[in-house]
Amino acid sequence: MNRKVAIVTGSSSGIGLDASVTLAQNGFLTYATMRNLDKSSIVKAAVDKEQLPIKVVQLDVTDDHSVKDAIRDIVSENKRIDVLINNAGFGLVGAFEDFSIDEIKDQYETNVFGLIRVTQAVLPIMREQKSGIIVNISSGAGLFGYPGGSAYVSSKFAIEGLSESISYELDQFGIKVVLIEPGFIKTNFSNAMVIAKKAQDPSSPYSPMMQKIQTSSNEMAKNGSSVDVVSKAILKAVTSERPDLRYLAGKDVETWAANKKTMSDSQFHDMMQGISH
Repeated sequence: MNRKVAIVTGSSSGIGLDASVTLAQNGFLTYATMRNLDKSSIVKAAVDKEQLPIKVVQLDVTDDHSVKDAIRDIVSENKRIDVLINNAGFGLVGAFEDFSIDEIKDQYETNVFGLIRVTQAVLPIMREQKSGIIVNISSGAGLFGYPGGSAYVSSKFAIEGLSESISYELDQFGIKVVLIEPGFIKTNFSNAMVIAKKAQDPSSPYSPMMQKIQTSSNEMAKNGSSVDVVSKAILKAVTSERPDLRYLAGKDVETWAANKKTMSDSQFHDMMQGISH
C-alpha cells in the first residue's frame, strides 16, 4: 500500500518497456501505458515471470479523452501519482523541404503535445500532494541538430525548453522535472522511424544526402548503448532527493555534448556535416 506510483507512456517496447520493468523491480507500482494494447504481450510476460507490480493501461497521448480516462482511473485506484515518465514518441526522418506540414504536425502531436497532455493531466494531483517527479525522455537531439532530423530535433528542443521552464514553476510545489538525453540506444526505435513520403522519392534533390545519412545512422546504431543505460538514469533520477535537471545516457551522446560545448559552431557544423558527406 505504501508503494510509490509510477506512470510510463509508450511502454510496449524499447525504453518505455525497460523503464517499466526496472521501476517495478525497484518497488514502484508501475502503470505501463501504451496506445495499442495488442502490443502488451512482452510487458505481461515480464509481469508473469517475475511477479512484478505492473499494470497495463491503454493511453494514447494524442487523444484527450484517452489521457483523461487513464489518469482518472489510476488516481481512483491509488489516490496519488509519484512519478511520470513521458516516453512516448517517434522519429521523423527526411530533409526539411521534403516534409509535408501534416507530417511535421504528426511529429509534434506525439512528441510535444502528447507530452503536454499527459503532464497537464497529472500536475493537479502532484501539486495537491506537494510531491512528484516528471521525467521527460528527450534525446541528444535536444542538444544539437543534425542533417535529416529537423522535425525530430526541433520537437526535442521544444521538450528541453518546456521542461526547463516548468521546473521553475513547479519547484514551489515539491515537484521536480528531469530530462533524460539518450544517444543511440539498441532498441527498435530506428526501425520504427517514419521516413517522409517525399524523402523516399529517388528524384528528391536530397536523396543522395539522405542515403549517406541512413548509412551513417545504421553504423552508429550498431554501436549504440544498451537500453538499461537509460533505465538506470531514470531510476537514479526518481530515487534522488535532489535530482539533476539533465542526465545524459550513453557514451556517444556524452562525447557529442562535450564537443558541442568545446567546439566553435563552425567546427561542430563541419563535424556533423560529415554524417551526410
